Amino acid sequence: MDDDLAVKIRRAGMKDSLDQMSENIPKFSTLVDLLRYRAIHQPDQIIYSFLLNGETPDRYLTHQQLDNHAQAIASELLHQNAKGERALLLYPPGLEFITAFFGCLYAGVLAVPAYPPRSNQNLSRLEAIVADAQAKFALTTTPLLEKIETQLADNPASAVARGPRANKQLKWLATDKTRGVGIPPHKQPTNHESDWQHPECNEKTLAFLQYTSGSTGKPKGVMVSHGNLLYNSALINRCFQDTPQSRGLSWLPAYHDMGLIGGILQPLYVGLPMILMAPVDFLRKPYRWLKAISKYQVTTSGAPNFAYELCVHKITPKQLETLDLSSWHMAFTGAEPVRASTLERFAKKFAPCGFRREAFYPCYGMAETTLLVTGGLKDQPPVVREFEGEALEQNRVVPLPENRLNQSNGQSNGQSNGQSNGQSNGNVPTRILVGCGRTWLNEKIAIANPQSLTQVEAGAVGEIWVKGPSVAQGYWNQPEVTEKTFNAYLADTGLGPWLRTGDLGFIQDGELFVTGRLKDLIIIRGRNHYPQDIELTAEKSHPALRPAYGAAFSVEVEEAEQLVIVQEVSRNYLRKLDVDQVVEAIRSAISQEYQLQVYAVLLLKTNSIPKTSSGKVQRHACRAGFLNNSLTVVGQWSLAQQPTIAPTKPEKELTTNTIGLQQSSKSIQKWIIDWLARETKLPPQSINISKSFADYGLDSVTAVELADDLEEWLGVPLSPTLAYDYPNIESLAQYLAKVSQQSNSNQGDSPRKIEPRVSSAGSEMQQLWEAQFQNLDRFTSIPFYRSPVTVKSIASSGDQEVDQLLAELEMLSEAQIQEILGKPIK
Repeated sequence: MDDDLAVKIRRAGMKDSLDQMSENIPKFSTLVDLLRYRAIHQPDQIIYSFLLNGETPDRYLTHQQLDNHAQAIASELLHQNAKGERALLLYPPGLEFITAFFGCLYAGVLAVPAYPPRSNQNLSRLEAIVADAQAKFALTTTPLLEKIETQLADNPASAVARGPRANKQLKWLATDKTRGVGIPPHKQPTNHESDWQHPECNEKTLAFLQYTSGSTGKPKGVMVSHGNLLYNSALINRCFQDTPQSRGLSWLPAYHDMGLIGGILQPLYVGLPMILMAPVDFLRKPYRWLKAISKYQVTTSGAPNFAYELCVHKITPKQLETLDLSSWHMAFTGAEPVRASTLERFAKKFAPCGFRREAFYPCYGMAETTLLVTGGLKDQPPVVREFEGEALEQNRVVPLPENRLNQSNGQSNGQSNGQSNGQSNGNVPTRILVGCGRTWLNEKIAIANPQSLTQVEAGAVGEIWVKGPSVAQGYWNQPEVTEKTFNAYLADTGLGPWLRTGDLGFIQDGELFVTGRLKDLIIIRGRNHYPQDIELTAEKSHPALRPAYGAAFSVEVEEAEQLVIVQEVSRNYLRKLDVDQVVEAIRSAISQEYQLQVYAVLLLKTNSIPKTSSGKVQRHACRAGFLNNSLTVVGQWSLAQQPTIAPTKPEKELTTNTIGLQQSSKSIQKWIIDWLARETKLPPQSINISKSFADYGLDSVTAVELADDLEEWLGVPLSPTLAYDYPNIESLAQYLAKVSQQSNSNQGDSPRKIEPRVSSAGSEMQQLWEAQFQNLDRFTSIPFYRSPVTVKSIASSGDQEVDQLLAELEMLSEAQIQEILGKPIK
């Protein structure tokens, strides 16, 4: 009771201070009004900065530059009669997405962020989004547009293709070539020179469509209004308590709600500088994330649970010595189940670096609620509690004594997270759950019985329903699904409308605990996968498999979600079933389509899969049957059954100065085989160098890890998409042998990493440039448009770049120019 009282007192006191904090942020009706206000009152403040390769300060945007660029893009869109239309946004990580997003808002165009296609198998989802949104325009950069054109050359009928033979639905626009974008600020057109006019919009106007990670057959575009975004921004600020003196960092993708709203819109709302880096740069070296936090004294940054786990496993003791995480006060985590064991391991490992357990901030939300729904008390440790597992499965909440959990620092005898099972005293299965905080402002939560639609009694598990100004406007062009999901009413009280989240959970002492999903959504490494899509891919992979008689689900293995496939075999294949061949076909097809590694495949006897009386496959029953070995299996495969491969690593780096090219290729092949065997738990002799990496179940994260480990071993810079560019061991080894030979012949046995060309200055100017990041309240003191330039960079520039670079030099003071050039300019 004393602890509860202390929390209530703290919350009441914080409410008063936050009310005062909120008064410092003016009220706006739209994001256009917000950016215009910042551009007028704080024109030179740098709001977004980008780290090239996750390390090197590159370009940035001030409020005025963003406003100017948005106006220029909006003017172009209006000239194309795009007002009121939908525009696909396909951008690589960087600042271009931000200018295009606000360009759409400034033009009254409905933005549709999407992930750029990487290979032809990604087109089905992109085409489905284009069709559902009825998009008429696609915005991107010139380099990416050229890449997409090449990729789609053999797909002229695609809904996203362009050219003489292409479908005419989409009109493409490279926004980096738009007049007024990418030129120095002093040459930007003034307001009276621009033909842009403020769009007619208000808080009810839709700002963008957030397509969830849904089924490729029928994606759902969440309709998010200006009012939704501004209210949720206020809600986030209420929880995070950021100020203009805070410093943020995000590597989350901009097409994801957490990356867009948390990493781009929230900084603009508060007025805090945000440092951005590419997701792949984090995946390749998680150290870059924490090093940037340390170097620039970041106060606010966060990610899904798997990111913290990667840091625990990947960051070395030597790297730990270089980190100072004492400034990191808000380490939010969400988008997937939050695991107590991950928080414990991370806090313990990085405590010597100044990280505090109280910095963790578990929260709950989704695209349908704009972003955030609940959050805890800042500077308080996460709420971690243990419950009887069997009771939760029966929708009952039976807490266990907190002293057992406290004595073991959150580990207990059960395992962390709602999906974990363990054994407590008396052999009672337990589950450890991390609380996701409470509602704030005008948000409300109800826990409802998903069948009777009545509110459950206290101490019971039910479906989480949400009500408040953050709830989006529904799904684009899908009125029936919108009505079912966004307009629910409690049958016993008549209160509504509520959003049905599809998540299961309960509230204890005001804290929300999420226990699982009402639906069969599969969440692996923070990505959502719909089982029906995976099941369709699996059943089509081999003729021996019976259509519509399979199930895909996830199970927890060593505190990570793993994918399991259960599939019936057709009767006429039972006697001649080649289990290895069928399993390989399933694993390969799923990996190719979803970049997922399959943990286990069970082939079932005909007519044995659990089904309802109406003939529908019961995924939950299949999962239970897998766990208790009760399914009628005719063949199976599992990673757990594979022999453990000991880690192997060459004693010294490979150099082609001492061995021939052919042997170098063979040596690289052996290294990759050993690496792949260790990752897949397959015997090295079973790995075929001609088979694609996808056939061995490499997902996107593992593919990046392969490139990173190879880069470290060979000592040469490598692309993170290496496993996709050279899709099997044989072709990759041949390429790497040539790269290694070229690097060593040019630079000896210690190859120097070559970075992409960026303008850079001498050491003194570089120190000043880095100081701007380290001391963010000085960001407005020097109006650089991008990294300082050098004579060498001008000399090597194309003719079109010279005028721009010289114009940028004209903006600098004489002293600054002397620091760059070493002599006065005449």
